[in-house]
Amino acid sequence: MPRALIICSLLTAALLSGCETAGYYTQAVVGQWRILAARKPIEKVAAAPGIGEELQERLRLVQDIRAYAGAELQLPVGKAYGSYVKLAEDFPVWNVLAAPEFSLSPKRWCYPFIGCASYRGYFRKADAEAKAKALLAEGYDIYLGPVPAYSTLGWFDDPVLSSFVNWSPDRLAGLLFHELAHRRVYISGDTTFNESFATAVSELALPDWRRRQGLDGGSANRRAQSMAIRRLMMAARKQLEPIYKSPLADDEKRVLKAEVLERLRYCYDRMSMDWPNAERYRAYIGKTNNATLALASEYQSLVPAFAQLYRESGETWPAFYQAVERLGKEDKKTRDRRLKALAARHQESSDHVSSKKVTGPSFDSETCMAVDL
Repeated sequence: MPRALIICSLLTAALLSGCETAGYYTQAVVGQWRILAARKPIEKVAAAPGIGEELQERLRLVQDIRAYAGAELQLPVGKAYGSYVKLAEDFPVWNVLAAPEFSLSPKRWCYPFIGCASYRGYFRKADAEAKAKALLAEGYDIYLGPVPAYSTLGWFDDPVLSSFVNWSPDRLAGLLFHELAHRRVYISGDTTFNESFATAVSELALPDWRRRQGLDGGSANRRAQSMAIRRLMMAARKQLEPIYKSPLADDEKRVLKAEVLERLRYCYDRMSMDWPNAERYRAYIGKTNNATLALASEYQSLVPAFAQLYRESGETWPAFYQAVERLGKEDKKTRDRRLKALAARHQESSDHVSSKKVTGPSFDSETCMAVDL
């Protein structure tokens, strides 16, 4: 669909909607248009006088990452991330997520072209804060957070933004692999499928990319810490789900919910006490609620299933993408059943490998979460 037609379609959707929705689409169109209008080719930015050696180096790194993504990962890079935008603010977008007080299923909003998703994105922080405040007043758990990067799913040639260009090399590569993966496979209306798939592509690709870049073990340590956070969040979800489904009175559920979240914070403190960068996750863990747990699940819960699918596809990217596309064409019930089976096989394989290794004591999230404080 031509880009101008997309803009017109969004504006039409705004005019045909209620006031709140019309205002939302208007700010989305204006915000996106400003970013697109500010794009400058990376080559021209890097060659501009006075640009600075650090930014030049980062833009060269972006070009290397794009080349790797296209040649090795077989991702449709095209002109994506071939331009640069210096933002007027720290972040381009602020996302609002909401979940009911006693549910881990996030509230969903539906949009033209992309289907339904569990977030509401705003180009102005004040607008996001107003939406979060309104949802909070309705009794929802809220997550309000900055979005340093996002994908337009191939509708536009997304630029490199000043909000993430200075990230560490492996984090920058992981982000671009994730966002470019959305351009390869995207299933309308299934946020968990899409985000877990993109996360899996990033995690599967990074070890080889790091090796080629000659990066040290610090990158592997950061990934291990991220995986530990994932396991801890999933352990908290497993404890909360039966509480929310129980016939207990709301007051009793609130007490038990607070206890689980307090144990989550306690376990994080124990787990991270010898991490050099424990503060990186502390604020996130400190404000964990149903909305943040839903967010973590959507980005990570199906990653093991996709990792197994990659393995069963002969660890070749084209075969993997084709398998993912076939899976995406299944109805939701069948798709979920197959993903569950893939995750189970991945767990069996992981347990088998672990049983052959002699390792020191490791942190057990589920055991820690069972401790009474």
